[in-house]
Amino acid sequence: MPRIVKAGLIQASTTHSGSEDPTVIRDAMIEKHVAMIEKAAAQGVQILCLQELFYGPYFCAEQEIRWYEITEQIPDGPTTQLMCELAAKHQMVLIIPIYEVEVEGIYYNTAAVIDADGTYLGKYRKNHIPHCHPGFWEKFYFRPGNLGYPVFQTKVGTIGVYICYDRHFPEGARALALNGAEIVFNPSATVAGLSEYLWKLEQPAHCVANGYFIGAINRVGTEAPWGIGEFYGQSYFCNPKGQLIAEGSRDQDELIVADLDLDEIREVRDTWQFFRDRRPDSYGDLVKP
Repeated sequence: MPRIVKAGLIQASTTHSGSEDPTVIRDAMIEKHVAMIEKAAAQGVQILCLQELFYGPYFCAEQEIRWYEITEQIPDGPTTQLMCELAAKHQMVLIIPIYEVEVEGIYYNTAAVIDADGTYLGKYRKNHIPHCHPGFWEKFYFRPGNLGYPVFQTKVGTIGVYICYDRHFPEGARALALNGAEIVFNPSATVAGLSEYLWKLEQPAHCVANGYFIGAINRVGTEAPWGIGEFYGQSYFCNPKGQLIAEGSRDQDELIVADLDLDEIREVRDTWQFFRDRRPDSYGDLVKP
């Protein structure tokens, strides 16, 4: 029997009605996403990923401690618990990017993974933290991830997570493949500029090199008053051949849905024998500082 998975991505603009209060924005964004999750369920989506830091604006455009107010524990925080309930209700696997607090003063950019029966499976913490351009002050908010590159056995397949800036680093993308990922989700917050052309270059290349599917999510719109640029959407699914098979608009709140045939992974890996022909014995220099 073919292994067809109906997968979804949500790209969305920030809803805040002019407020800069972190908790007001959080509550409005959660309400907005709950409605979009309901829409995905109505379309039969089996696995769904939300965008990076889904319940806020991209607050890393400034350095303000007030954003620590919306950190939550995972899995015991209210947002993860709500999403566990929704996953069970809709029998849908959910990937939920959250601003995580481990203990007070230690925060991570994290994605929780919840199975289709509402079971919390684990989390991925963003490993690569940018702090290089005006408006991307992430090291003010996040410690680098310390959980490696885990994969999660869900009801619909084995998935991995890579978050935004991580996508520029092929090493973790390969590690996820070696750990058994069939679909890798990359929730992002990316604005138009120097790296926009990489959006449809790097991740399809990861698909080809590693023989898996990627679901890449980017938010849309501009976020006042921070004004760091246009989040250009264009969320997409890419197959193991590096072909985009579904793509969102540049500027609309949108649910992107695609049927992923996981049997294509075996087909591609049998044709392009990159795993067979790897030479890890010759790559030692790659891990030197």
